[in-house]
Amino acid sequence: MDANTDVNTGNLSAVEREAIAYLRSPAAIRERCGQLFDLACQDQLQHFRCDLSKLESVADYVIQVTQQVYPDLQIPFHSRWRHFEVGTRKQRLAQLDQRLAHLSPIEKAEAKFDLAIISVLLDAGAGATWQYIESETGEVFCRSEGLAVASFNLFCDGLFSSDRQTLQADAAGLQQLTESDLTQGFQVTDENPLVGLQGRLNLLRNLGKVLSQHSELFGSEQPRPGHLVRYLVNQAVNGKLPTNAVLQAVLAGLGDIWAGRIAIAHVNLGDVWAHSALRDTGFGSQLVPFHKLSQWLTYSLLEPLQELGLEITGLDQLTGLPEYRNGGLCLDLGLLQAKHAAVTQTPHLPQSEVIVEWRSLTVILLDHIATAIRTKLGMEETTLPLVKVLQGGTWSAGRQIAATLRGGTPPIQLESDGTVF
Repeated sequence: MDANTDVNTGNLSAVEREAIAYLRSPAAIRERCGQLFDLACQDQLQHFRCDLSKLESVADYVIQVTQQVYPDLQIPFHSRWRHFEVGTRKQRLAQLDQRLAHLSPIEKAEAKFDLAIISVLLDAGAGATWQYIESETGEVFCRSEGLAVASFNLFCDGLFSSDRQTLQADAAGLQQLTESDLTQGFQVTDENPLVGLQGRLNLLRNLGKVLSQHSELFGSEQPRPGHLVRYLVNQAVNGKLPTNAVLQAVLAGLGDIWAGRIAIAHVNLGDVWAHSALRDTGFGSQLVPFHKLSQWLTYSLLEPLQELGLEITGLDQLTGLPEYRNGGLCLDLGLLQAKHAAVTQTPHLPQSEVIVEWRSLTVILLDHIATAIRTKLGMEETTLPLVKVLQGGTWSAGRQIAATLRGGTPPIQLESDGTVF
């Protein structure tokens, strides 16, 4: 979807439409993050500096972690589907396919879109102490895997459906969710707190409202996130679908679910934040877009589309994900260096310039790490795209070094509302 034709932007001025379209593009993410990266390399940022002499050793570390799990380097996409396969009950997805076997291929893809979209939106940081015990196995999962398994089981139980039994998420079902539903579903107690529970609930309720406002994307009768499948199939040309087309549909369709974000003429920009070090050259020039959850969601929607026979193109147009595992890797291994103690000793909100700098530098450094890894392995972008470097990869390496240094917590303390990280 071209942002200029999005129903949200139809009545805006040309300058406003242009700014919104730009800030929704992966090119803008790299360009704005690149401006801050250039300043960091000149040691002109307030909170971080870069040390590119560490790049080779970081690439070696990521390769080592990658080969522990993928010794043949046959790496899947970095997507939510990997988290559904954890533990001894690895047949979860096979069992899901069995339950969807009576559906047409399009209908099956719609159900998988419903699951992936809901699960990704619930995937912001869980906190260091929360855990989920799977009743079928008794296994204990935490963090992203725990949120994935919990949301998978809740989806299979019909929690997000209006009739509370169908394998789908729909507008009515999402709007009728209660805090008690999520508290029970995620096993939240005083002894087992989940960071940002209310924020997650609001996000899903907002999604329920937004689905009804975009019939061209989500259907007019019983709107569902999964109806986005049909829209995207129609965007394909000769069986090929650009990755960026998926991202643009996600950003245009889900933009209004994010609360308390920067807006242009009442159009919610989502994961976009200001930084004063950027030169003020006009409208929106000091804003830095990231769209972390939207890109993570886009990566997670590609596999159901591939199952329909579509060829996904332009994978490396999207960026690396600026979240605390990838950012923690860069900081823990010295590619990034904090310039003062408050960076690591004081909790920070997502809009703070500490976090905006950290995330911006992470985006660019992930590109550098990916290039270094491909050079060392003798591979190309086509065989080792960024989405596989992340999976192999930087996310796992960030988790591993965090576990070694601090028992798993990130190097920077985040004040999360359950909607960003």
